[in-house]
Amino acid sequence: MTAISDFLAMGGYAGFVWPAYGVAALVLIALVIASVRRARTAEAEVRVLEDTAPRRRAGPEESAT
Repeated sequence: MTAISDFLAMGGYAGFVWPAYGVAALVLIALVIASVRRARTAEAEVRVLEDTAPRRRAGPEESAT
């Protein structure tokens, strides 16, 4: 049991180490949430642009394949 408490005490620096881990975890979680939101927004914008863009007709070089 002392090994666990020694680890959690971080050699007397637990008051600095654990909050730093917490802040880093919060920043990483916030970045993941922001990235997912931005990706969803970009996908929605692409869908709107694809739906409103005029359709191209296949030219002779495209219809030959």
